[in-house]
Order: sequence, then C-alpha cells, then structure tokens
Amino acid sequence: MSPAGRTSPGPARRLLPHAARFLSRRRRVLLRLGGWSLLESGQTFLVGYGVAQALDRGFLAGRTGTGLAWLAVAAAATVAGGLAVRGVFRGLADLVEPLRDGLLSRVVARALHGAVAEPARTDSSSVSRLTHQTELARDSFAGLVLVLRSFVFTAAGALAGLASLHLLLLLVVLPPLVLGLLLFTATLVPMAARQRDFLDADEALSMRYGAVAAGLRDVVACGAERPTAREADALVATEVEAARSLARWAAARTVALGVAGHLPIVLLLLATPWLLDRGLTAGALLGALTYLTQSLLPALRTLMSALGAAGTRLLVILDRLVGAEPGREGEPEAGKPAAAPAEPSAPAGPSAPASSAEGSRVELRSVTFAYGPGAQPVLWEVDLTVEPGEHLVVVGPSGIGKSTLTALVAGLLTPGRGEVLVDGVPPPAAGRGAGEPARRRVLIPQQAYVFTGTLRENLLYLCPDGPSGGGPESGGPEARLAASVAAVGLGPLAASLGGLDAVIDPAALSHGERQLIALARAHLSPAPLVLLDEATCHLDPEAEERAERAFADRPGTLVVVAHRISSAHRADRVLVMDGARATAGSHHELLESSPLYRDLVGRWHTGREARPAARPGRESAPA
Repeated sequence: MSPAGRTSPGPARRLLPHAARFLSRRRRVLLRLGGWSLLESGQTFLVGYGVAQALDRGFLAGRTGTGLAWLAVAAAATVAGGLAVRGVFRGLADLVEPLRDGLLSRVVARALHGAVAEPARTDSSSVSRLTHQTELARDSFAGLVLVLRSFVFTAAGALAGLASLHLLLLLVVLPPLVLGLLLFTATLVPMAARQRDFLDADEALSMRYGAVAAGLRDVVACGAERPTAREADALVATEVEAARSLARWAAARTVALGVAGHLPIVLLLLATPWLLDRGLTAGALLGALTYLTQSLLPALRTLMSALGAAGTRLLVILDRLVGAEPGREGEPEAGKPAAAPAEPSAPAGPSAPASSAEGSRVELRSVTFAYGPGAQPVLWEVDLTVEPGEHLVVVGPSGIGKSTLTALVAGLLTPGRGEVLVDGVPPPAAGRGAGEPARRRVLIPQQAYVFTGTLRENLLYLCPDGPSGGGPESGGPEARLAASVAAVGLGPLAASLGGLDAVIDPAALSHGERQLIALARAHLSPAPLVLLDEATCHLDPEAEERAERAFADRPGTLVVVAHRISSAHRADRVLVMDGARATAGSHHELLESSPLYRDLVGRWHTGREARPAARPGRESAPA
C-alpha cells in the first residue's frame, strides 16, 4: 500500500516493466521489423526527391528523358515500399499473437484463482475480459505497431528529403509539426482516463445484467421490475456519458492534426517568395509539397487517429488485464465485500383476496402454453386441481415443463389457452403491485435471491406488515421469526453469520446457504401458497427433508418440483409430467400405474439424472 499522501503511479508507469520484458524477449522480431521499415523510409525519401529532380534536372531543363527517369525512380521506390509492407506484416504476427496468448493466460488464471478463493462469488466481467477486451488489446496493439513504425520511418524519410532539398524547408515545417504533436500528446492522458471510465461502465453493466438474468424470476416474483430497470438504466446512462466524453476528447485531435499537418503546407505556400529569393528551386518546392501532402500529412492523420483511440484504449486494457487488480481504487480487495447496493424496500400493496385457513386452491383448466407463437407447446390441455392444504410434488424428465407449470401458477407466465385460478381468480401479475403477489403466493426457484443487508431484513422481505401480519406460528413477531429459522434449519448458519442483525454479503454465501435463507423467508411469509421449484437442490438430503417437512407442517398449500425421489415419499400426491399426458396419484399408486414414474424412481435410486425421453411435447392432465 502506498504511503499516505503519495499518488499511485499511472498506467503507463505500471505497464513499463511488463512492456520492457515483453519486448526484450523479441529483439530479433524488432530488428526484422526495423529492417523492413528502413525500405519504407527510402521509399518516402525517393518519392519527394525524385519529383524535385524530375522537375529541376529534367522537364524545366529541357531534358524530358531525365525527368522521366527520375519519375521512374520514384515509381520503383513505391513498389519497393509495397514489398516492405509485406515483410512488416510477417513480423507483426510474431509480436501480436504472443501478446494475445499471454493476456488470455492471465485472465483465465485470475478467474480460476478467484473461483477457488471465493467459490460463491461469480465474476461475469471475466467474460468481457476474456473475449472483448483481449481481442481489443490484440487489434489495438497490432494497429499501433503498424502506425507508430510507419510514422517514425516515414517522418524520418520526409525530413531527410526536405533537408536534402534545402535546409530552410525544415525551418518552415518543423515548428508547426512539433507544436501539433505536443498538443496531441497533451490530450492522451485525459483520453486514457475517459477510456478507462468507459470500460469500467461497460464491465459494471455486464455484471449487472448477468446478476439480473440469474435472478430474473425472483425480480418478477417480488414485483421489483421497476427499481431493477432504474438501476440498469443508470448504468446505461453512465456508459453513454463516458462514451460522449471520450468522443469530445477525440474531437481535440482535429485541432492537433490541423496544426501539425495542414499548417506546414499553408506556411510553405506563404513563404514561397521568401524561399525562392534564397535559392529554393521550383522542383524543390514541388518536392517539399509532395513530402507534406503525400507522406507526412497521411502519416500524421493515421498516427493521431490510431494513437488517440487505439493507443489510449490499449493502455487502459493492458493496465486492467496485466496491472495489479486487487485493491485498485474503486474496487474492493479480495475477500472484502463491495459497497452495499440500495436495499429493496419491503413489499407493500393492496390486500389479497381471502384464502382458506388451510391454504389456497389451485386449478388449471385446459391450460396450453408455448414459448412463442410457432413453438411446440410445453403444456397442452392440462387440467389439475390442488386442494387447500395439499402437498403436491411434481416430477418428470428434465426440460419437460415442471418449472413452466410453477411459473404459470405464480403468475410469471400467462397461458396461451385455458386459465389458471388461485382461490377462484387468476394469479396476480407481478407488475400489479409489489405487495399483492407476495401476499398470495411465494415462489422459490433454484437460484435463491439474497440481497446485501441484515439477515433479519432478508427474512422479513416477504412480510408486508412484518411477522405480526400473519406468520406460520403463533406467538409474538420475534417468536414467529425464531420459529421459522428453527423450522428450516437456518439456526447454525444464522449463528455463524453473527445473528439476525448481522449484515450479509450474498457473494460470500454458498448456493446452499442462500437457499436456506430464501426457504426461511418463504416459511415466515403469510402467503397461503408456496411453490418450491427445486429450491432445495443445493442442500444435502437431511437438510432437504427437514426443510420440506417444515413446509408440510406449515399451514397452506405446497407445490414442490422434486429434486430427489424422497420428496415424493413425503407428498400427499405426485404429479408425473411426461409430455404425452400427466398422471397424478400417490407414490405407491404411480409405481403400479405409471411406467415413466417407475423409470424415474429407478434412475434416482441408481444416481442417474432423469433425462427427457423422446416423447411428444404435449400434456393432458386429468388429475
């Protein structure tokens, strides 16, 4: 850590040792590139010099053959320059590809190290670094090498040619050229800072979208679409502003290019009488204009465009991929949580329709659903009734539509045909009010949602009126909260975190720990209908049984998408989904009547995963 008051070195100083080591290992490649580039200097020199001699010694002197011969020399130099470019591109690959390979190795190594050190933390920004940023670095480095090499050797050839024609030409050309380059150099630091802001915004947006995509069902189920959209819109606005700021600084290159590239031409024309009085020939004047317009100006334009965009971008990307990442300003050190985002407010909304004291009644009446107008139906003419207080387990091959069924009951999806009723009315859409869906039903998917805040705030999130608004147990609010924590087996985890008022970092929790918190939250909620969509898949069998028994003992209706066959043993009824039809019954009844159920039970017992069989994509469920 830097001493107090001492500023950290800039990215250029941080990268200098790495660049020196990288280039020192490739001296032969650099010498080969320099050798081919000398031909380019010779081409630049001969083009302007040949034009000047063709005019002075040839056409103006009345010797047409001599003039044509000098023009032929200039043309031959152009051909030789083309051969030089071919050799340069061959050597360029020996610089660019090792750089890309080294960056990829660093990104992968860091991502794996982070995954091992913090298994619960997922960093989707590594995807951007592995794909987008490494390719940007590769392309930017290749372009920068070409442009810098070309400018240096082109400028050397042009300046040597101007000096050979008349030394006074350097007096006219060099001052504005140097001034323009200094102005351009002054813009590089702020442009690099703006480029870094843009990449920071791009990574933040990528990470945010990844987190939202992973918890999309939770966001919709809790009615949090608008605040989630506002957070994403703010990140988009930040990235847009960074891009605009970068564009404003890029516009400053125009001024520098005008001073370095166009001003020498204007000064040369203005100084023509003065130069002619001091012995400058017409051929030398034409040769000087050739150097400026055909060599220096194009090289300057390319240099400023590439160095201003690709150069600053390369500097920032390499600093991010190669420089020390932990502890960087604005980023948390490894193992330390980032600043807590704004905590979601507790749901609030109008009261839900009254449900039975034993739970909600769920009905599916001829429900058909497909993901798109031309897609194969996932559910077809499904009829199902779940009585109040019933415990139903849904089983079937992977991908058969079990999660789709729970999403329809939760109101996250709308059937294409038929109707879904909860207590006689369609399930409330999540956008109808954040509190209304939470009062009616709770859906816990595989990826449990936990936010940064205290454990107590996480557990009370689905209680619009607090625990006193209707908990699973009798007693005071704290008693009901403690009862839910004990019922699902959250007690040891709560103690290890520091109690109910301890602030938790979701990224520091395992998938199973997040599931336990989400299960306790659902158990404490007043909702008469609970939907568990493989919500215990990251728990061991003993913890899973404890959690499911807690919900079975809780007043209300329970629908469970099974992760293990043991869930079916604990249910009142089992719904088998197989694509052609759906059959409901007890565990023992289905063992007798359903070949698919017997097959699934056998696969579970042998430890094999249930895969979808080759069956039609329709279901009819007279259950």
